[in-house]
Amino acid sequence: MSRDFLVEIGTEELPPKSLLALAAAFEQGITKGLAEAGLVHGKVERFATPRRLAVRVRKLAERQPDRALERRGPPVKAAFDAQGAPTQAALAFARSCNVTVEALERLETPKGAWLVHRGIESGATAVDRLPGIVQAALEALPIARRMRWGAGEAQFVRPVHWILMMYGRDVVPGRMLDVEHSNLTFGHRFMAPKPLRIATPSAYESVLAKRGRVLADIAARRESIRQGVATAAAKLGGQAVIDDALLDEVTALVEWPVPLAGRFDARYLELPPEVPIATMQDHQRYFPVRDATGRLMPWFVTVANLESKDPAQVVAGNERVVRPRLSDAAFFWATDRQQRLDARLDGLRRVTFQTQLGSLYDKTQRVRALARSIATAIGGDAALADRAAELAKCDLITSMVGEFPELQGVMGRYYARHDGEPTEVCEALREQYLPRFAGDELPATHAGMAVAIADKLDTIAGIYATGQKPTGTRDPFGLRRAALGLLRTSIERRLDLDLQSLVAQALAALPFPAPADCARDVYDYIVERLRAYYVEGGAGFDVTPEMFDAVLATRPASPLDFDARLRALVEFLALPDAQSLAAANKRIANILRKSTEPVGDHVDADRLVDPAEQILAEQVEAIARIVEPRYAAREYTAALRSLAALRKATDDFFDSVMVMTDDAALRANRLALLKRMQGLFMHAADLSRLPG
Repeated sequence: MSRDFLVEIGTEELPPKSLLALAAAFEQGITKGLAEAGLVHGKVERFATPRRLAVRVRKLAERQPDRALERRGPPVKAAFDAQGAPTQAALAFARSCNVTVEALERLETPKGAWLVHRGIESGATAVDRLPGIVQAALEALPIARRMRWGAGEAQFVRPVHWILMMYGRDVVPGRMLDVEHSNLTFGHRFMAPKPLRIATPSAYESVLAKRGRVLADIAARRESIRQGVATAAAKLGGQAVIDDALLDEVTALVEWPVPLAGRFDARYLELPPEVPIATMQDHQRYFPVRDATGRLMPWFVTVANLESKDPAQVVAGNERVVRPRLSDAAFFWATDRQQRLDARLDGLRRVTFQTQLGSLYDKTQRVRALARSIATAIGGDAALADRAAELAKCDLITSMVGEFPELQGVMGRYYARHDGEPTEVCEALREQYLPRFAGDELPATHAGMAVAIADKLDTIAGIYATGQKPTGTRDPFGLRRAALGLLRTSIERRLDLDLQSLVAQALAALPFPAPADCARDVYDYIVERLRAYYVEGGAGFDVTPEMFDAVLATRPASPLDFDARLRALVEFLALPDAQSLAAANKRIANILRKSTEPVGDHVDADRLVDPAEQILAEQVEAIARIVEPRYAAREYTAALRSLAALRKATDDFFDSVMVMTDDAALRANRLALLKRMQGLFMHAADLSRLPG
């Protein structure tokens, strides 16, 4: 037997940027609780609006399945006295099981016989377990700071006004967050404020939509907004700029979306387009509109949270709000250009980057040196990279970026153009922050790539040297994003950079000595960020964690070199001989690791007495003459394909040769041969880390 289950937590307006995460976590918490309780169910659905979090579970079993119990008591020898009468231990155990001593069974084990009680525990009803499951799910929600309200002790992200909890047609009795469970919900705050009775969980979203003027389904509401905004823009002869993050936020702000078009003064189109877009998107939650050529139009689409009797008044209110914002932006644009960008450089001395690492001016000087080195290494113009790095942070103290921090770099590019700086320098000012998120564009100019990598590397090295390493939950300086951006730029732009050398340079430039092993730790941290990039398919080919570890063990200096080795390893492992050679390398690594004596680098041909080791030694040296030049040229795929020819000789060697012979000279020579063979593979990857 099963019935649908529905729980809804009704609150004050929830934080819009957290709503989707809270809804997903609530659903996951309930699903996890049901699984742990052994309650079988069908589809689980989540709902969320600014004033509610809800989960519906289809076909939830009425009770847990019965389960067999086995409870062990005292040993038999302690349970009965010499006359066979039960002792107090046996009697107490029987009482605790609610049975007589005679009903207990005996369990024979290698350590002796024990009294045991076996029975069947009836499964608890779903109604009994559901409040606890919901409570646990609520307590596990990712809420940074919980609040109290009224005179009660309940705590939640926002004050709770109602809790609907139903199993089938019945209310699940109980009280949670200082509110009694009921079958009542509430519709739109203004258009349908009265309580609404829910007859069954299956009727939930239809009742809210028809009588409550609330679209409870997140995905349906999001799509309704997207289509409504696009339609409103099309009526204006344009196309809406629909940013996914803004669409998610607006979805979390409204329960009954009503798109409306508004207008602003066309003179603000003379501003850089990013400025009115930032004003509308980030500050007003409006959707900008572009024409067919991509030019910004003097229109926007806003999404109201109700159907007004006079929508023109709603539009006028929104137009009135955005007007002073755009006016301020126009003033900042005019004022900022009255001073050259480089004239602001000295002002960076007054802005602290990090207490131990100094000001933004200090950071700028460190980044300049790194950018020059990187530009030279990638074939760029070191002078352009130096100039770009010098100007990179100057726009942070302009009025425009002070008001619109999201325009950092973007405004630097415009101000540098106004000052007559070289085009590549101007582009680099915007590109220094790329990529900003997964899948974002990468810097395209040499100066931009140099400054972007240098800036990220200086931040990572500096913060690591201060001892503020990121933790699982805290990364206030965005080191993970910086590291992955640095790596993506290096690999996808095919930049052959010596990361270890650059890390050492970055640490040497800090205003204090870096801790011991800091260079190693920074390198390990940066390269470890590649794991998700490869294993989760970001690089476009299949990589297992073991493959990644095999290359990581060789500690390539260059991220591009790391990529080349990993690609070669993936191709090599597709060869028929690869698994056998991987197993042989694992065996070699184990033998060398267990050796208690130093293993030499020289193989003495006169001490090769077994035909199998003679053949292997000859082939190793012959192939070494082929693969070592290929390794030097980073032709890893060709080198590993050549090494595949060692399979038969390797198999024959292990079949007929005793490596750890009692003859010390023979043993040392054979170990040296294995070390020589292992070294040929280690130029590309440590095959011993692969399964097999």
